[in-house]
Amino acid sequence: MTVALAAVILSKNEEAHIVECISSVQWADRVVVFDSFSTDRTVTLAQDAGADVIQNPFENYAQQRNAALDAVDADWILFVDADERSSPEQAAEIRDLLPRAEHNGYWIPRHNYIFGKLTRHTGWFPDYQMRLLRRGKARYDPERQVHELVILEGDPGYLAVPFTHFNYTSFRQFREKQNRYVRYDARILQEQGIRPRPHKFLTQPLRQFLWRFVTLRGYRDGWHGLRMSLLMAWYEFQKYVHLRRLYHDS
Repeated sequence: MTVALAAVILSKNEEAHIVECISSVQWADRVVVFDSFSTDRTVTLAQDAGADVIQNPFENYAQQRNAALDAVDADWILFVDADERSSPEQAAEIRDLLPRAEHNGYWIPRHNYIFGKLTRHTGWFPDYQMRLLRRGKARYDPERQVHELVILEGDPGYLAVPFTHFNYTSFRQFREKQNRYVRYDARILQEQGIRPRPHKFLTQPLRQFLWRFVTLRGYRDGWHGLRMSLLMAWYEFQKYVHLRRLYHDS
């Protein structure tokens, strides 16, 4: 039976988050946990919380989201990450929108908590994510395996009420994810023919810092904004280090 709206939560070993995430989207007509064969209690907890569980082998995020679009029978899909939370205010906005929706996809802003701090600037707000999709009118670009890109029929719309995203809870988690992004982004640069010229090791990190701290008003996040701007500049430097390594090994 086709429902109007299904909330779909991608998961892999998300026992710490899954119950609260499901609870936050119980207002949807159906809640589906689209699981990548978790080895912890994610599946059991999800079933006990009232969600349907579909398991699918993980290849990359674009593939996984496309598989969910194929598998979940609903007019609209709301993709929610396990470390995100919806709200009654968001429920009201989406419920009011759907009967008169003029677009096939909608950008949703996010409030990001990084190291426990709500980060209102420094590039982490509004942090729009295209997550509300009319099924059959949207697909994810299979070439974009990270930082997924939606291929949408027509222009997108924008919602006002944000998700709450409990982003990086520890420096270790932040470092591990940024290291993955560094490797991915360096490969993209290499594919584009961009070479690690010596001056890039100085100018690109400096540009990243000024963009986040000044242009994106990271200074308004205080010491936290300064720290995040410096960290992102450091990982911009690491991206070019990895790019140089790729050219050296090729």
